Amino acid sequence: MELTLTEERNPLTTDIDTLPTLDMLALINAEDQKVALAVRDELPHIAAAVEAITARMQRGGRLIYIGAGTSGRLGVLDASECPPTFGTLPELVVGLIAGGPAALTEAIEGAEDDRDGGAAEIAELDVNENDCVVSIAASGRTPYAIGGLEEAKKRGALTVSIACNRPSPLEELAEIGIALIVGPEVVSGSTRLKAGTSQKMVLNMISTAVMIKLGKTYSNLMVDVQPTNVKLRQRARRIVAEATGLGLEAAGRLLQACDGEVKTAIVAELAGISPDVARERLSRSGGYVRQAVYR
Repeated sequence: MELTLTEERNPLTTDIDTLPTLDMLALINAEDQKVALAVRDELPHIAAAVEAITARMQRGGRLIYIGAGTSGRLGVLDASECPPTFGTLPELVVGLIAGGPAALTEAIEGAEDDRDGGAAEIAELDVNENDCVVSIAASGRTPYAIGGLEEAKKRGALTVSIACNRPSPLEELAEIGIALIVGPEVVSGSTRLKAGTSQKMVLNMISTAVMIKLGKTYSNLMVDVQPTNVKLRQRARRIVAEATGLGLEAAGRLLQACDGEVKTAIVAELAGISPDVARERLSRSGGYVRQAVYR
C-alpha cells in the first residue's frame, strides 16, 4: 500500500536523535508552527461544517464524533467538555472510539480495523437525519471511522470528515471534508503530534462556534456554565459580574435570587425585570441572552 502523507518520513528530522535537547525541541516547535497554517487553509470547509451542524442541532439533532486511537480520544475529549463548558446534556455531543472506553487509556489491538464495528456503533445510537457525524482519522483510511461514516450516510445524517491527507476514502464519503495537510511527523507515523494537534484545533473550533451560534454564550462569556462545584460557582459569579457590571458580592446575591441560573441573572439585571420574567423572555428567545435583553 502506498504511504499516506502522515506516514512518510520527514527529511527535516532525520538527525533528531543526535541533537542537543534545546535544538531537538526547537525542531519540534518549528514543525508545530505549520499546524495553524494548515488549519487556516481549511477555514472555509470548517465554516461550512459549523453552519450545517448548527442547523441540524437547532432541529434537535446531535453532534457525534467517531474515530480510533488518538483521533477517537480527541473526539471523546471534545464531547466530554461540552456539558461543563456549555451546559449541554451528555447525550447531545457524543464521542465514539474504536474499542470502547478502555481504548481511552490503552491500545485495543485490531479495533481500528473493525469497519462493521464503526457502523454498528452508529446504528446503536439510532442516528437519523437530524444528527451530525464527524469522522476523524489522520490517514483518512481507518476502517472503523469509514464504517461509521458509511452508516451515518445511509441514515441521512450530515457527514463530515477530518483527515490529514487529501484525497482520502473518508473525505470521498463525507458531505463536507476537512483535510489538514500538516506534512510528515517529527517521528515518522506518530500522528499524535502534528496531525493530532490539528485535529484538536478543529474540534475546538467546531464545538465552540456551534455552541456560540446556539446561544450558549453572551459576548465571550460561558453563560450556560453549570455551577456544580466551588470553582464553577465562583466562575458563574464572575460571569454575572462581568456581564452586568455588578460587583462580585452583588452578582452573587443576584445569582442566588435566580436559583443559580446565570442567564436568568444577566437578563434580569440588564433588562431590569424579575427572574420570572427573565426566564419567560429566555424561553421565548430560545435561550439567546441578547434577544431576551434587547427584544
